[in-house]
Amino acid sequence: MSKAHNLRISREFHFDAAHHLTNYYGKCENPHGHTYRLEVVVEGPIGEDGLVIDFVVLKKMTKERVLEKLDHKDLNEIFDNPSAENIAVWVWEQLHDIGAAAERPVKLVEVKLWEGQNTAVIYAGN
Repeated sequence: MSKAHNLRISREFHFDAAHHLTNYYGKCENPHGHTYRLEVVVEGPIGEDGLVIDFVVLKKMTKERVLEKLDHKDLNEIFDNPSAENIAVWVWEQLHDIGAAAERPVKLVEVKLWEGQNTAVIYAGN
């Protein structure tokens, strides 16, 4: 297989957290919780080992940089306003250098964060 092929690799994660929205008037201004679903997408060429990035490495980095900081936490202790949008941008900032950290020529393409089953925000950097 030629290294000239760029492929997108994604992995999904789940975490539970509580929050309440600030500067918001409605039900979500009250403390409540969600089971969040997070998808991390990277892109790069196929390496000599046949991989774009090892799924184990992607999992380890996301766990250390994101999940351990958010899972079973009160997100208002981390964010001024823990909206799904603000959380997605923060996740991007935690993982933006994933290629360099994994010593692979990959780049972060997008993060997609579901707040519940039917609503999601997608962030693809600036």
